[in-house]
Amino acid sequence: VVKFVPQQEAWVVERMGRFNRVLEPGLAILVPIVDQVKYVKSLKEVAIEIPSQSAITQDNVTLQIDGVLYIRVVDPYKACYGVEDAEYSVAQLAQTTMRAEIGQMSLDRTLAERNQLNINIVRAINHAAEDWGIRCLRYEIRDIHPPTNVVESMHSQVSAERSKRAEILESEGARQSAINVAEGRKQSTILASEAVRAEQINRATGEAEAILLRARATAQGIEAVANAIRNTPGGSDAVSLNVAERYVDAFGQLAKKGTTVVVPATTSNVSGMVAQ
Repeated sequence: VVKFVPQQEAWVVERMGRFNRVLEPGLAILVPIVDQVKYVKSLKEVAIEIPSQSAITQDNVTLQIDGVLYIRVVDPYKACYGVEDAEYSVAQLAQTTMRAEIGQMSLDRTLAERNQLNINIVRAINHAAEDWGIRCLRYEIRDIHPPTNVVESMHSQVSAERSKRAEILESEGARQSAINVAEGRKQSTILASEAVRAEQINRATGEAEAILLRARATAQGIEAVANAIRNTPGGSDAVSLNVAERYVDAFGQLAKKGTTVVVPATTSNVSGMVAQ
């Protein structure tokens, strides 16, 4: 009998009730009555849905978890004679392995390390299903459903964490604002003091220069008068006469303003007083 085996399929042939060979894709010739195709196995990747089941985490939280298992037959002989129903056995193994792995992890780790959990389940399944001729390619957890009270607690925790972050950010903003205001006041005070200092320096410099100029002008005036007296004939006599006139006028004014007058002992010798 001529048979054509499709691609990605493996036909297990028994001869008189015993395993004979595995037919590969292509042309195959069977002996009528003696040879019989007992099993037909697909070599394609197969997805097996793992129904929802309960699992208890390390911190005693009950979870409802379902997933999808992807397997492929790598040894048709073991898949046919090593186990009664390979796909059912692998599905049951996936469920027990998932419960065992979750029992070693806390709730937070289960939710955060889902990829690592998938890897651990695949490794455990491949180790146990090696004699079944099946290889687990990957396992994907679809949904994890914690209890309602746990979900509410998680939401409260998230809300509290967000409120905490908001308060921290607000306090940081207020702190930075206060620092900026204080820094501005400090700079303003420094600038004002520097302005006052510069003003005082400028005023003192101006007064010093004015005093110096007045002193120079006075010195120059005195020097000019002295030179004029010295170089003019009869200049000394004229100066003496001017001083005597002022002297007499001053005594006259004292006599008008007060009843007590202090006079020199020799009032008759005015020229002597002027000379003194």
